[in-house]
Amino acid sequence: MPTYQPLTKTGFAQLKWSRNSDYRFAAQDSVAPLVAQELPSACVNRPIAFIKQGDTYMPAAVQSLQPGQNLYVGADGRWLTPYIPAIYRGYPFALVPAENNQKVLCVDTDCSLIGEQGEHGFFDDDGQPTAPISEIVEFLKQVQSNRELTQRLCAALEAEGLIVPWSIKVKDASGQARPIEGLFRIDEARFNALDADAAARIHQSGALPVVYCQLISMQHMQVLARLAESQSQAASAEAPPEVDIDAMFGGQDDTLKFDF
Repeated sequence: MPTYQPLTKTGFAQLKWSRNSDYRFAAQDSVAPLVAQELPSACVNRPIAFIKQGDTYMPAAVQSLQPGQNLYVGADGRWLTPYIPAIYRGYPFALVPAENNQKVLCVDTDCSLIGEQGEHGFFDDDGQPTAPISEIVEFLKQVQSNRELTQRLCAALEAEGLIVPWSIKVKDASGQARPIEGLFRIDEARFNALDADAAARIHQSGALPVVYCQLISMQHMQVLARLAESQSQAASAEAPPEVDIDAMFGGQDDTLKFDF
């Protein structure tokens, strides 16, 4: 699990970092939260469900039906499908909530991407963030902004009763059917039966693409079975699987903080 620490001039001025290409840090994530902007790309080759985060729902890529397993990460750390969720693409950085509604730029200090050698510095000679750091910040800010929008879209769908539990069962080693808890889906029948006023509310909220992407993605649940089989065969052969699914400063210290 990542250990995030605030990025400070005093702590990181002499260090460097490299961009990530190894996703083993996410190898135990059976789901990955998504934002609305990602859904058209993500729904092409993986199932998308809704998960409960506090009092709200968020769309999420279903990466396994087994806890502690991510079938989209190969044994060598490669991501096995063309689209990588945004929550992973900013690694080893994250914007972490702080006081006064600010976000603090943090970095996972336990990863091997941080050290005296690397592709990029954190700060320039004037003590300002380097261009690559500024690019990371902008990316993370866009994701955060879209996350807030996504929460509002999901709230609009929930208000119309369109988000319901997704009844899924998988067979365990003994052949017994085991229900999967915590995943939700769009109630397609209810959606198709919405009256004119309710349909207009959904349209005006901007949530229609979320509905369509989730429904389209459900056909890909079988992808998980193919990935599991591929990785099992690769593990037996002691080789990594070959899978082609669809062939800024603020405050009184030197911590990077951002207002939204």
